[in-house]
Amino acid sequence: MKKTISILAALIIAFSVNAQSKKQWSEQKANDWYKETGWLVGANFVPSTAQNPIEMWQASTFDPVTINRELGYAEKIGMNSMRVFLNFLVWQENPEAYISRIDHFLNIARTHHIKIMFIFFDDVWNPYSHLGDQGTPKPRTHNAGWVQCPGYEILTNEARHKELKPYVKSIMERFKDDERVIVWDLYNEPENNNGFCYNDDGKQPYSLKLLKSSFKWAREVNPSQPITSAAWCCDWNDSNTLSEFNKFMLENSDIITFHNYDAIEKFASKAEPLKKYNRPMMCTEYMGRTNKSIFETHLPYMKENNISAYNWGLVDGKSQTIFPWDSWSNEYPDEPKVWLHDVFRKDGTPYSTRETDLIMELTGKKAPAKEKKVDGVF
Repeated sequence: MKKTISILAALIIAFSVNAQSKKQWSEQKANDWYKETGWLVGANFVPSTAQNPIEMWQASTFDPVTINRELGYAEKIGMNSMRVFLNFLVWQENPEAYISRIDHFLNIARTHHIKIMFIFFDDVWNPYSHLGDQGTPKPRTHNAGWVQCPGYEILTNEARHKELKPYVKSIMERFKDDERVIVWDLYNEPENNNGFCYNDDGKQPYSLKLLKSSFKWAREVNPSQPITSAAWCCDWNDSNTLSEFNKFMLENSDIITFHNYDAIEKFASKAEPLKKYNRPMMCTEYMGRTNKSIFETHLPYMKENNISAYNWGLVDGKSQTIFPWDSWSNEYPDEPKVWLHDVFRKDGTPYSTRETDLIMELTGKKAPAKEKKVDGVF
């Protein structure tokens, strides 16, 4: 009888520990993880030869040579992490082959001492996507070829959401204890309606359902890395006016992530209140030069406040994100004098050596440079 009771007690304890592990990380666990990880600095990465994640990942256009070269540019200035979008359609076509390419990519990143934050879903830009030839993006137009994941047709059909569960779980299961993966970012900018380019409205209820499902699926895997989704719009600083999206993301993420492309005063006013969650903080999108979101002001602030920083874009290429957002409605015949995003030209030449010198200084790649004038003009 005593043996039976002991076995039962052990099972109850094991069940309790397992159930607890599948919940949001405690503040202590999250902060211990961040203390060990250290400050992360990087970019949202797609190689210059790809206009979207399908082109980055599908077999016919996967380009490890360019990936290796361009991650080398990042390593030279001290970047130690990249935020990278995955794609459901590529996985659906051949899960094993896709996971093999992900592993190949992670091996390349490891040779450059760069750890990866992966993103599963994305509500931004073209809501309709397909495999195969991605065509040629409209010239000199910001992210003209980028596509959403899973795309409007699947997103707005709740019966098809079940197709997405094995996509998330099979990739996470494969890499859940892999030191090359640093964070799982489950959903990029859910509820973004793309109003100025695709007028993709009416999807918000479906996005909220998928957002909640993605957290549930990730918790079932219980990875060793934290999971998150970033607050990106509206007022997330007043708990009384939080949107349902922001409330869910901020209250269920292991670490607090956010996007902001404003000048430093407004950036700080949005970031400071997020400290109340007492969790590690990361800005996973910033740096739009023409919007006064620049390295010179923002990166020192984030280092001082121990906020990891991922700017949009590494190398100018087919994503065309050197062009401003309004290039969808205004024609730009030539390269803009002031780039919106990106750090390097294809040959590795920095857009601004003043910027790359600062990044190197803050990441410890070289001795502090001379004092720089902060004027936002390059």
